[in-house]
Amino acid sequence: MPQPQPSEFDEPLSLSIRSAREAALRVLEEHRVSGMWVSDLLDRVFRESGLPAVERGLATELVCGVVRRQGTLDAILKTLVARPSDQVEVALWTILRLGVYQIMMLDGIPSHAAVHETVELCKRAGRMRWSGFVNGVLRGATRLATDQFVSEPSASAVPVGHDRHRKLVKPVFFEPDADLAAYLAGAYSLPMWLTERWVKRFERPELIRIAAWFNSPPPLLLRANSLCSSRDAVLSAFQDNGIVVRPLEDTDSIIVEGGHRIDQLPGFEAGWFVVQDFSASRAAIKLAPKPGQRVWDVCAAPGGKSCHLAEIMRNEGEILATDIRSDRLEIVHENARRLGATIIRTRLVDEEGFRLPPGPFDAILVDVPCSNTGVLGKRPEARWRITPDGMHELTHVQAHLLGWSLERLNPGGRLVYSTCSIEPAENQEIVRQVLTYFPNARLLEEDVFTPGKPADGAYQALIVTR
Repeated sequence: MPQPQPSEFDEPLSLSIRSAREAALRVLEEHRVSGMWVSDLLDRVFRESGLPAVERGLATELVCGVVRRQGTLDAILKTLVARPSDQVEVALWTILRLGVYQIMMLDGIPSHAAVHETVELCKRAGRMRWSGFVNGVLRGATRLATDQFVSEPSASAVPVGHDRHRKLVKPVFFEPDADLAAYLAGAYSLPMWLTERWVKRFERPELIRIAAWFNSPPPLLLRANSLCSSRDAVLSAFQDNGIVVRPLEDTDSIIVEGGHRIDQLPGFEAGWFVVQDFSASRAAIKLAPKPGQRVWDVCAAPGGKSCHLAEIMRNEGEILATDIRSDRLEIVHENARRLGATIIRTRLVDEEGFRLPPGPFDAILVDVPCSNTGVLGKRPEARWRITPDGMHELTHVQAHLLGWSLERLNPGGRLVYSTCSIEPAENQEIVRQVLTYFPNARLLEEDVFTPGKPADGAYQALIVTR
């Protein structure tokens, strides 16, 4: 088949937005050039384009899917494209990923339609010369894929859901029995260094289940704001408006089915609820501050946990919410206003610890910046942003934040150290390391939340002082 020549200057594509695929390509192009979060880019494109809900839903699926599964898509494309990917124009490779994602991952789009629409996308992007090449590669993908599905992982099947793998006519990935880490890196699109760590910690069935969870669309979880509403009231209001909701079993969380704009859900402006995962909501509950106490939320933005603390305190007392960015503190202000949490005040701090509040505090929540390894499904880019060196640097930040916080905790106070990571180096090891310097503090209890059981992965440790 004809091979387009890579351009010396591979400029990002720019195109008008009339369809989901055009929106997806625009966002993916802007993401690779700017590095911005795809959720922010999607919001901007949707505001500018006015696409209907069904097109917004498909665009979101395509963008998040391509970013999340790029390792899988590249493994497939390497069997279909004769030259290495670094010798193909970057924007063209993005279009190929979009096409292969539709063919392999989306049951609702016929393969011939995926091929046709992706070829048309080349034309609408002003790259007519790519059309023949894209057509040839994607037709090869349709011959590679079958309509058969199996429950067991193999080198000749693409994972498309929990215990669901699309059979291929030939092997594409490493054999899981021969090299499980390499298989997971390709089939489930995870960094190789991370799968090499995980195969030492998890049994194979559990590791495959976690990997599948990270590649599934995350559920939208809400928590009712007790300052002005209740879970039953929120459930009733949503159901009255035809929105499918259900309680998450054995939790206070609510699952919202289908794609919805958060700010258009019933009761949003009135502050009836906050978007918060089940595991994240446990942090404030574990801290259990009392009304009238002085509380510090160390890394507060965007403010969901600060507002939850205010609810638990019945909006009585004082909560100091700090962050290193003023724009993120503005989001804390806005969330506190919407949710009616009037006891929250904010303060800008620096990364070196010189502008931290003097204390003391009765209770402190230390929800530290982390690798996000517990929420890789929710944040499609997260798996590609973390590195071993980056994680090592984070542990220094985490240790300092925990130490500075313990220095400001009242005798008899409570502190919760929290992450959305599942890495012991950021969790148990940090807590035990720092506590060796604080003989008056002790670890009272800790919780490890495994991804998918029932929601995000996380870690929380309750420390008390005497």
